[in-house]
Amino acid sequence: MLAVSGLLPLTALGAGRLGPRRRFSFDRLREQARALAGRPYAPPAIANADLLHGIDFDTIQTIRFRPEHTLWADAPGSLGVQLFHPHRFAQKPVRVYLVDDGTAREVPFSTDLFAYGTPGLARKLAHHGGFAGFRVMDPAPADTDWLAFQGASYFRSSGPQGQYGLSARGIAVNTALPQPEEFPDFTAFYLEQPDDERITVYALLDGPSLSGVYRFDCRRADPVVTEVHAELFIRRDIERLGVAPLTSMFWYAENNRQRAVDWRPEIHDSDGLAVWTGAGERLWRVLEAPPMVKTSSFVDVNPRGFGLSQRDRNFEHYQDDGAFYDRRPTVWVEPLGAWGEGAVQLVEIPTDDEIHDNIVAYWTPREPVRAGSAWTFDYRLYWGNDEPVMPAVARVRHTWKGRHGIPGLAASQAAALPAGIKFVIDFAGGPLADLEQRYDLEPVVSTSRGRIDNAYVLKVVGTDRWRAAFDLYVDDAGADDPVELRCYVRLDDRTLTETWLYQYIAAPTC
Repeated sequence: MLAVSGLLPLTALGAGRLGPRRRFSFDRLREQARALAGRPYAPPAIANADLLHGIDFDTIQTIRFRPEHTLWADAPGSLGVQLFHPHRFAQKPVRVYLVDDGTAREVPFSTDLFAYGTPGLARKLAHHGGFAGFRVMDPAPADTDWLAFQGASYFRSSGPQGQYGLSARGIAVNTALPQPEEFPDFTAFYLEQPDDERITVYALLDGPSLSGVYRFDCRRADPVVTEVHAELFIRRDIERLGVAPLTSMFWYAENNRQRAVDWRPEIHDSDGLAVWTGAGERLWRVLEAPPMVKTSSFVDVNPRGFGLSQRDRNFEHYQDDGAFYDRRPTVWVEPLGAWGEGAVQLVEIPTDDEIHDNIVAYWTPREPVRAGSAWTFDYRLYWGNDEPVMPAVARVRHTWKGRHGIPGLAASQAAALPAGIKFVIDFAGGPLADLEQRYDLEPVVSTSRGRIDNAYVLKVVGTDRWRAAFDLYVDDAGADDPVELRCYVRLDDRTLTETWLYQYIAAPTC
């Protein structure tokens, strides 16, 4: 690991471009956050709001941070930092400070730090109050970034395959409730000089219902690891606090391909929610893009972990050599310490395109979040190709659904059957890996309503997968109330697989 000199990157910016030194410590930042919560919320003033609104997605692509101003670019082998220009989708000014030997100096916003593709834009923006965030670069001469903080409290990593996908947030407030969701902002970042694989970031958070202080210890590895320490100070009662929230996109996959209008076989950043409960059970909840907003709660005590996973890594299943959905990272949350009683919640939102984030997962405590209270959470985020701790049991590989009954059944015979649908689940790994074909494995299937029929488990010939299948029959097809399904495989009294979960909206056809 590279030794850190402790010197501010004056070569990159020039000494005159940094603000005056001010005392800095995490304790001082904590007291600043605590004081904010004791006062009414004051949203940050936005200078040049009309002008920033005109910097849309296409325009922002023409604005580049000048690489010669990369922070710590003059430290051989060090990670570098580049700053994001404000734009329509990130207008609130974010202040950036560089930490050195118990002091911090601000990096003032300057249009000189950017190259503009639109003539005259730099002159009009000369007096903006801050940046939109920052990104962390690989050591020179590489020109690639692997970590970014931008917009509200969002941050994300491109993971080991260098492909950005889902995001994390500092906190979620009142997600999927009748009242509008709040999006607190990281208003200031304090950066310690990185070495060749690590950077520490301190952040101040503020929003209508809370303030907070964060420390992020970020390591460039496989997987990328972000260790988070968060202290929150509650300004007013919060109905639903979302801790370690993850935000992703799911449009369609194998399980709901019938609704696809695009030619690509699958489009999603994540294909399932994985949960490792405090009692040790491993759950796999297949994602959906439902016809209405749905919130699912997985009640637990001291969870061992949860995450939004992209398990399907086969390019042929996506056929997208631009978005590269097969390379997008899985993000796993590992609580550090006891989080007590609460629930992992999954929010699924209708969507008709891949440009909308419509999946949210987080931990919400059972204890009410009252004004004047303080909360502390510690956890690690793993941005990798898979969940960091593999279960001892087999995992879900695929989920399909389609016409019920026996394949090849004559149309007249199929029409005589009651309305139903077939689910097919492939499991692999764990204790199933060494089993040859046998006929005494049992699919344990349950449903919140309706009935299950024709359930079986068999090994898929020529593969390492075992296939569980069953038919679901519901009398009130078309009802809005979803059907909750569970399935796992056992041999005698031994559980061989994780528990597959599915929320099915009954309809006359699949």
